[in-house]
Formats: sequence, structure tokens, C-alpha cells
Amino acid sequence: MSENLEDKNGFLDKFSRTQVAKAIFRTGIPRNRRQRMMIMLNNVFLHLHPVRLPKHAVKVKYTWCMGGLSFFVFLVLTVTGILLMFYYRPTVEYAYGDIMDLKEQVPLGIMREIHRWGAHLMVIMVWLHMFRVFMTGSYKPPREFNWAIGVALLVLTMLMSFTGYLLPWDQLAIWAITVGSNMAGATPMIGTAGPGSSLLALGDVNFITSSSDARFAMIGGRFIGEAALLRFYVLHCIGLPFIIMIFMIVHFWRVRKDGGISGPT
Repeated sequence: MSENLEDKNGFLDKFSRTQVAKAIFRTGIPRNRRQRMMIMLNNVFLHLHPVRLPKHAVKVKYTWCMGGLSFFVFLVLTVTGILLMFYYRPTVEYAYGDIMDLKEQVPLGIMREIHRWGAHLMVIMVWLHMFRVFMTGSYKPPREFNWAIGVALLVLTMLMSFTGYLLPWDQLAIWAITVGSNMAGATPMIGTAGPGSSLLALGDVNFITSSSDARFAMIGGRFIGEAALLRFYVLHCIGLPFIIMIFMIVHFWRVRKDGGISGPT
């Protein structure tokens, strides 16, 4: 047994002096806890994760794995969404037909169903993740900033689901966005149908009108048409995913900086 250990150590010593090892392990081959920590801290990917994890952090009955599963589903949605972009045209003329072709004609058209059900699953998982964090008191100091980041990610997830709802361009989507845009038009101060919009005026000039309120900004016009479809498409495929990725990076970084996943409080 001791001979095998010596042979192993001798091989590691020889390998650590090679250029290959120096290129891969800038701090040398890890042999103790400090060296393993340095590898984690100096790696562009690994440094986002905590160096050490408490035992409770890897217990399914405590974490429910909702955070990790939410991130995994986000990756699935990203891959399937990119594939769908090859076959979808965000115009009133082609949008609905392209969705039908994805269901019946396009090879691997099941990607659309994976994307659709994955979107529902991500909303549920993010809600459950926030519920778990709240019930275990993980929002308390020093993690209150990361809790705010999580709330922002929840809102962004809902917006992603909302913007994607219009893209099939069927009656269900159009009327759902009609209801949502009318709710935006009833927003206090910034919606013409909401309270306080008349206060934002200078003499006879109203700053909040049907051509400048929140509803108009959302759908790009007074009625839901091609401008709204294109606007929702850009937000769904480019704008919101980019913002979500930035918030996710900050979220993971704060988990590490705050000492890993919190224990029960």
C-alpha cells in the first residue's frame, strides 16, 4: 500500500514539473486545502462558486435544488430558443404559420414543445426557490442584497414568459397581451387610464397621452400589431436574456461572497 502511494506521489511530482501541468495548474497540483482553495479562486469559472460548502447546502431536503434546477432549465431554454430562431419569422404574415410548421413539418420541431413547457417549469421553479429562501430565512443579513437580486430575477422571469406569450400570434396570445397592455395603460401616473396621469401636465399640454403612456411603450403603438410582435421578439430573444445572465452572474457571485448557501435560521 505504501509503495503504491509513493509511486503515485512520484508520478505527480514528475508531472507537476512538465509544461503541460504548469499550463493547466498555475498554482501547482493541489495537495492540501489551501492549494485547492487557490485553484478555485484563480479560475475564471470556478471562482463564482464557494470554496467550501456546508453539509446542509447539499441536502435536497433543505435546498430542494430549486436554484440549480432553475439555472439548468434556463440553459435548456437558451439552447431550444436559439434553434427555434432559425425557423421563426417575427412578422404578422409568417409568425403563426411558422409555429404550425414547427409543430408538424420541421425536423426536431419538438424543440418548440420543450421550450414551451420548459418556460412554464422555470416560472414554477423560481417561485419555489424564492419560497424556500423565504421559509428558511436565507434573506436575512448578510444576504439581503442577494435576496433583492433574486426578486429581480423573479420579475425578469415573469417578463420573459410574458413576452414569449405573444410570439405564436394566435388568438389566445393576442387577447392575453391585450389584457396585459390594458393593465399597463392603467398604471398610476404613467398610464392614461390610471390615476394621477392628469397631474403630469403643463397648462393644456398633457405629457401622458395614448401615444406616450406605458401601454404605447409596451406594444409600440395604439393597437397590437407587427410593431408589438417585433418588440416582444427582440425583448424575449435578446434584451431580457442578456439582463438575466448579468443578474445570474451577480447572484452566484454573491452566494460565494456571503459564505455559500445559508443554514437554517
